[in-house]
Amino acid sequence: MKSGQNTDSEKKKRIGIYSGSFNPIHFGHTKLAEYLTDNKLVDEVWFVVSPCNPLKKQTELLDEYIRLDMLILAIAQQPIFKASDVEFCMPIPSYSIDTLEFLSNQFADCQFSLVIGSDNALVFDQWKEYTELLKNYPILVYPRTGSDFDLVADKYPEMKLLDSPLYDISSTQIRNSIAQKKDVSQWLHPSVYQFIIENNLYQ
Repeated sequence: MKSGQNTDSEKKKRIGIYSGSFNPIHFGHTKLAEYLTDNKLVDEVWFVVSPCNPLKKQTELLDEYIRLDMLILAIAQQPIFKASDVEFCMPIPSYSIDTLEFLSNQFADCQFSLVIGSDNALVFDQWKEYTELLKNYPILVYPRTGSDFDLVADKYPEMKLLDSPLYDISSTQIRNSIAQKKDVSQWLHPSVYQFIIENNLYQ
């Protein structure tokens, strides 16, 4: 290879796929995405709204288009963040292997990695075709309260453990606080907070 010549993988744009219910999206989600791009771990973060997570109960899950609207509001000022509805036209429940293979076929100039929490990493063997995921896609793992990184490292040495801050806030906590008439504005982008108030969501 000539000096200065790039391989195909080096030319590809590195995309972190951050899938979730985003019910609602909050600063914990967007701060993690900023950590990934600020530290050059990926070039862009694509937030993929999951209509149905096979490992989660679906109670209190808002319509996927409403959750997508909130996501778009939250990242409107961040050009390297993108909101994706790719799973809206895919079979339900949504499986990461299917989404990543679909995106890889659609965007051959991109290298996709999967962004998950340490809680999900510990049950990764419950994911569909998890060995194929490990083999074909980088897995970036961020810390979650109560989920030990050492256990993740022992179980899945292929995964990359991130030295990111612990964003100790959850969408469940936000929904419960709204239902209890508590102020949640400190956890949400102002436009998302306004959208929730105007549409009487999670009341």
